Amino acid sequence: MTDFNKILSKAKELEAKMKESQENIKKIRVEGISGTNSVKVILDGEGEIQKIEISDETMKEDKSIIEDLIVAAHNNAKVKLKSKTNEEISKAAGGFNIPGFKWPL
Repeated sequence: MTDFNKILSKAKELEAKMKESQENIKKIRVEGISGTNSVKVILDGEGEIQKIEISDETMKEDKSIIEDLIVAAHNNAKVKLKSKTNEEISKAAGGFNIPGFKWPL
């Protein structure tokens, strides 16, 4: 019976850590860059675009080039966001190795 109580206690501890992790993820901000700082895209922890910065020099380019730079900066930011959110989840789940369980993201 004691083992079940330990398991239940660990589950509650993990739940609390995951809730804290979710709050921390919401606060994350990442910056994706394309070109030589031509375009910057800032995403929040939920993947929403918070800001796009386009250099004055880039604004002189063709529309299609600017569009490609925005997409590239956004993709760069998404990669960084995935890394940061995985890092945050790993911190919360540290020591909770659950066989066969794959963390989201």
